[in-house]
Amino acid sequence: MRTTSRGLIAALALSPLLAGCFASGDGGSGAGGAGAGSRLRIALARPPAQALSPLGSDATVLSKLSVVEGLTALDKDGAAAPALAKSWTRKNDTTWTFELRKATFQDGTRVTADAVVNALSHANGAETKPVVLSDVTLTAKADDADTVTLTTKAADPVLPLRLASPALGILSAKAYAKDGTVSPVGTGTGPFEITKLTGRTKATLDRYDGYWGGKAKASGIDVTWIVDGTARANALRGGDVDIAEWIPTAQAKLLDERTRHVVASVRTDSLVLNTASGLFADASLRAAARASVDGGVLVDSVFGGYAEKAEGLFGPAVPWAAGDRVEVTGRAKAATTAQVKKETKGKTLRLAAYTNRAEIPEAATVLQQQLEKAGFTVKQDVREYTQMEADLLAGKYDALVFSRVTLLDTGDAVAYLASDFTSNGVYNIAGLKDAKVDRAIRAAAGAADTAERHRKIMRAEAEVLRTDAVVPLVYETVVQGVADDVEGVLLDPRERSLVDLDTHLK
Repeated sequence: MRTTSRGLIAALALSPLLAGCFASGDGGSGAGGAGAGSRLRIALARPPAQALSPLGSDATVLSKLSVVEGLTALDKDGAAAPALAKSWTRKNDTTWTFELRKATFQDGTRVTADAVVNALSHANGAETKPVVLSDVTLTAKADDADTVTLTTKAADPVLPLRLASPALGILSAKAYAKDGTVSPVGTGTGPFEITKLTGRTKATLDRYDGYWGGKAKASGIDVTWIVDGTARANALRGGDVDIAEWIPTAQAKLLDERTRHVVASVRTDSLVLNTASGLFADASLRAAARASVDGGVLVDSVFGGYAEKAEGLFGPAVPWAAGDRVEVTGRAKAATTAQVKKETKGKTLRLAAYTNRAEIPEAATVLQQQLEKAGFTVKQDVREYTQMEADLLAGKYDALVFSRVTLLDTGDAVAYLASDFTSNGVYNIAGLKDAKVDRAIRAAAGAADTAERHRKIMRAEAEVLRTDAVVPLVYETVVQGVADDVEGVLLDPRERSLVDLDTHLK
């Protein structure tokens, strides 16, 4: 029997995109229950790539563990809600003013407008910009100690959503070193403070009693990174951890039903093809690859039923997607098996897969068989994701089996499309440069009306799919493992939250 998270699909409704100008109360949760004050033990899957810097792929860990906050957050309906900013006002198309709440950093310094400007300026000026800033130029200015004005080069109607990204978390001045490194150790504002980071294996977090929102029920968190999914599941079953994320689907049915929590996710697994160089610079070969792979085969064989065949980039956990989906036209004609063999003779398709999610290497093996039937010669490279990300972005592979949370960065699909598929996208693993795609994504970015924005997002999806730069395979259902004596775990379809003030042992 499967259990589900609170809210599930309802938690993903993106309408309205923006909450109005408002303030929220500062009341927090008091301690209570037999386990209140105890430490939580958590097993996470993907080890830190950059010592938990929020400006890279580690940012989500900081939000999952409630270490760092942005000016805004996403509420259960996907709208922008107050965080370090208690309210905001849109002055014109490109200018917004944010009023800060009274809060302190974990090093004891006060959250001020200057501190916010400093943090956002470092994000905007990073050598590799955070994905969330891939399609926007952001300027921050302190009006007074508690007021920040943000200006964008072009109109950005969802700026408050953008500021909820984990990558735009606000850290104290101490966090930012002259060499460009950023450390969240003791420099965040959340209810839990990182006090020790042991390489890529462990982290110790203690409760931060100066948190503006109140006192957390747990006294701290002990984090262990366990790359192997079976080992994470075993750690939960053996009582070594209280929470284990991303339980492999092969292990899910082995868990007690009270500890198995199934979350409808905005995660889509796809085959990403390198359009810039190598075999798949040829559109007819990309079309042949797309025609040869069948995500439906993966649903039961790899995911054990915890998935469904994908029809596009956005699945049923994005409730408006199916109704606005646009027919894909103008695709290249697929090369025949004989043509594939002729065009690729002596050349090997380099297929990348990573070990951080157990299903990815298994899916890669099935896809290799399907691609070989279509005439390709395939060689897999399977490693931990952090060991291959730089090579992926440098175009050193022909294809990647990729599991992507499409609403992770902002809760708005435009940021995902812009980062992954525009010519200047900072996460453009496909190396795609297509003028029609760029125009379609820009059009979606400029739409302020919610319904219109959704329609234009789906038109942009159709333009991306037309290029065969990405072949959607399945929509995942994520399994999270939570011990029976733990309360208050956040089962988040966007996978950016896990523990907060209320998470504790009974």
